[in-house]
Amino acid sequence: MSLSFFLKAYLRIAAIVVVVALVCALLFHGINSVRSQYWHEQASAPAMRWLAATPDPLSNYSWLPPRFDLRQSSPVSLGLSPVIQERLGYGQVVSVRSDAGRLAYVLLPDQSVLALTLEQPERDLALLNSILVRWHLDNVPARQRHTLAPELGDALGVQVHQIEKTEDLPDQNVLQRLNSSGLTLFEHDDGVLRALMRLSDGALVQLIMPPPFNPWEWPVLLLLTGLVGGVIALGLYLGLRFVDGNLRKVESVAIRIARGELGARVEAEDGALVSRLALSFNTMAEHIQRLVQVQQEMIHAVSHELRTPVARIRFGVQMIEPGTSQAVLEKQLSGIDGDIQELDELIDEILTYARLEQGGPVFTLREASVTDIVQQVVAEQKLIREGIEIESRFSEGSERWSISDVEPRYIHRAVQNLVGNAARYAAGRVQVSCHLDEDNCRIDVEDDGPGIPESEWEKVFTAFARLDDSRTRNSGGYGLGLSIVRRILYWHGGQAFVGRSEHLGGARFSLVWPRRKAPDGLS
Repeated sequence: MSLSFFLKAYLRIAAIVVVVALVCALLFHGINSVRSQYWHEQASAPAMRWLAATPDPLSNYSWLPPRFDLRQSSPVSLGLSPVIQERLGYGQVVSVRSDAGRLAYVLLPDQSVLALTLEQPERDLALLNSILVRWHLDNVPARQRHTLAPELGDALGVQVHQIEKTEDLPDQNVLQRLNSSGLTLFEHDDGVLRALMRLSDGALVQLIMPPPFNPWEWPVLLLLTGLVGGVIALGLYLGLRFVDGNLRKVESVAIRIARGELGARVEAEDGALVSRLALSFNTMAEHIQRLVQVQQEMIHAVSHELRTPVARIRFGVQMIEPGTSQAVLEKQLSGIDGDIQELDELIDEILTYARLEQGGPVFTLREASVTDIVQQVVAEQKLIREGIEIESRFSEGSERWSISDVEPRYIHRAVQNLVGNAARYAAGRVQVSCHLDEDNCRIDVEDDGPGIPESEWEKVFTAFARLDDSRTRNSGGYGLGLSIVRRILYWHGGQAFVGRSEHLGGARFSLVWPRRKAPDGLS
């Protein structure tokens, strides 16, 4: 996996995570703003309706206005918006946020508005309910409290009960605060706010408020989980759809190639997830197309190349008749033997070329001396190329770097093909030069023959190629030698190319390959 692809994928995922987090935060805040508004109105509604149902609440509960800023006024005087006035007209209790905390409003029968200030909404509301409960319980006989307490609790939306058992008492700290004030608020282990009050006759009454507002209720969590899951599912769907689309491109091209459209290729944008697959597939397709093309060319060329020696053998066999003199018979048999040798050499060349073209030979590169291989080839060619001066030259320092990672047999074959080819067309001289350094190996084979026109330089490496000058079939060969040389160098990670010899004036063939194989090796 490339670093650029990893960074792009990482940034995209990070961007999605940030967007999802922001959406969840905004959604969480928005939902809980509405829920909080609803909770405060529902929590304060029983007490506000109780006060609204009481005749002249400011006088009957004269101790409430100083503590809770309880006041009665017209909607206009209180500066209420039309929306709040409309809601009050529907009989709703409205709670709004203010600088002092929260303000609760309720509409009285005379169309005035009763306003109550809660600086700490939950605690002040618990304190208000406790004061109302204590005041009413203190004003009835003790025998009526068991009946009145539940009624007050139902009306105020709380639970009210008298403590009669020691085990129902809260801890000592709460009791100490109760002794000093007669009414105290405390939070139970379940997080619910409670009030403990002492009546005038010493009886203890406990008031339990509704559960506090919880922003992490399960419907909210379920909604956020659904949102995150939906975004993940959408992202996964889009990602898989993108990958599937690219894979379908490869599949479509594979089907076209199977139908015979060998020129079909996968078009993939840079940085795409399957760009490497597309590149490998296109490389494979090009290789297959090339192999098929080479196979077709070989079928046509081989049929042509085999026709001549086979025709000569047939003609030679037909010329052998009973009564033919021994000298004529030996001549005919010698010609047939030469044609058979030619066929054998041609088959060897074809098989070698086929192995190199169809994925390369199975060999392992190993350390060998390039200079020794060159000297061996030169010595062998001197023996069979009489009349041609063949010399080898090594640049300064070549012996130091002569050890290279090669397959000696194939490098020997490549150099032998070039030297033999040069000797075949040379006027009288062939020069083999080695230039070896720390990184590369280079072998140049030059001759003083007619050379090769520049327009034909690439053609000479084509299998069964024929030139129109002196380098033709009349001079021998089958047109496979240079093709074999190029493929040998290809499997060594190098190149073979042709040029003009500045020193001798003829052709110059060069072999260049890395002195050491790549870390992953070639095999």
